[in-house]
Amino acid sequence: MDFKIFSGSSQWETVLLFDKFLRTMFRISNLLHIRGIVVIAICIIYGRIEATSVKDFGAVGDGVTDDTEAIVTAIHAAEDGELFFSKGTYRISKSIEIELEKYGPLVIKGAAGASTIAMEGSGAAFIIRGTHEGSALPASVGDRVWAMEKFCTIESLEIVGKHEESDGIQLIGLMQPVVRNCLLRNVRYGIHLSNRNRNVLLLGNHIYNCRKIGVFLDEVNIHQININDNHISYCKFGGIVIRNSEIRNIQIVGNDIEYNFDADSETPSADLYFDISEKGSIREGTISGNNIQAMESPGGSNINFKGNPDNSVKIGLLSITGNHISNQETLVKLKNVKGVSITGNTFIRGYNRHMSIESSKNIVIQGNVFDHNTDYFKNNITCKGGIRLLLCRDIIFSDNILEGVNRGGLDRGGALEIEQSNRVSINTSHILNSNFRGIEVVRSEKVSITHCLLSNDSDEVMIDGILVRGLCNNLNIDQNRIDKTKRGQVFRIDD
Repeated sequence: MDFKIFSGSSQWETVLLFDKFLRTMFRISNLLHIRGIVVIAICIIYGRIEATSVKDFGAVGDGVTDDTEAIVTAIHAAEDGELFFSKGTYRISKSIEIELEKYGPLVIKGAAGASTIAMEGSGAAFIIRGTHEGSALPASVGDRVWAMEKFCTIESLEIVGKHEESDGIQLIGLMQPVVRNCLLRNVRYGIHLSNRNRNVLLLGNHIYNCRKIGVFLDEVNIHQININDNHISYCKFGGIVIRNSEIRNIQIVGNDIEYNFDADSETPSADLYFDISEKGSIREGTISGNNIQAMESPGGSNINFKGNPDNSVKIGLLSITGNHISNQETLVKLKNVKGVSITGNTFIRGYNRHMSIESSKNIVIQGNVFDHNTDYFKNNITCKGGIRLLLCRDIIFSDNILEGVNRGGLDRGGALEIEQSNRVSINTSHILNSNFRGIEVVRSEKVSITHCLLSNDSDEVMIDGILVRGLCNNLNIDQNRIDKTKRGQVFRIDD
């Protein structure tokens, strides 16, 4: 018996085909009385008998027929808790809105790349709504939420946008939602979280070529969200964007987040863009083990944290650890943030700067490699690079390698620039092959530079090792190893 003949059928079509086959075979062998037992056994083995197939309610999946109403009808009938899209392209003309308090817990799933939703209207292909208004505390989760709304899962579907304002999936007011193993492409927003959600898992998805944003946390209150093992790329306004939201316990781990920019737009983009400059807060999180890279774009960055100008504590308690970060105008931008650890990352090709940190406090930059691998600078590629600390306080820059910075001039600039900052410690770092100088300190107080190596491999000689401009009280420069310079290892200018 060739089971492949059933692969394109819905669940009941499959069962009926089996039944027809068995009727014929058992009539021939005079064993018709055991046909029912065999049908039941086959259904159990086949595994989809308990799912509600949209094709059983009139969906065609031919890419031409509007399947919107048939899918809605199937959702109404999905008492078994699973809505299944078998192989096909299901054209929909408006959002499929699912209110979980009416339908109960639900799994929406397809046959991986074989099941496509073509969204031809504006808005999200699937809008999933819950009523959870509490926190993640067990006592705050109502019985109705546990009974009807928990753990809604969308998996193994492709959603393709066919309208300029079509989106993939929108989650609102949910407890423990999961989106996994989906392909979302050519939409405006891939996954859009709004209002309030708790304990969110976004796992193993491909979010590709979005007109605006891959994963958008939009004026949403979320505690506990894991964004893991996804590929998020070619989204023009940002890969993962958080705007005007209240976020706690965010984990962004093991993703490939790349080429999220628009070279032709005046709107700055970033692979990771956290913006609560108007309202909200983002705290307690990890960005770890990701590959984050793009191409140079106007005002663009790989990671951009934009805090509240009136209160820098609204973004903080965040770790950026063990990532590869490369290829943008500025690789990391931090402004008005407090309490960020940047450790154990590799950086290359910051066309304007590797890092720009402004009006920020309690920042640790430790154990990173800002590399100048010559394989990445062929065909006359040039990058200024370098790190700037402006109006900062309580900064530690330790145990880093910063190489090949081409920033500065005769009397200003350098690989590491410290300006109008207070309580800054620079120690045990290698600053190599700087075109002009290793470190510049401008009108700053309580800056300590110790046990650093400032060296060039070539015959090019730095103008200065360390340039001090303006009044810099309580400056400590001690036990550094500085190669030959044109003016002096430490040179001072009254500015």
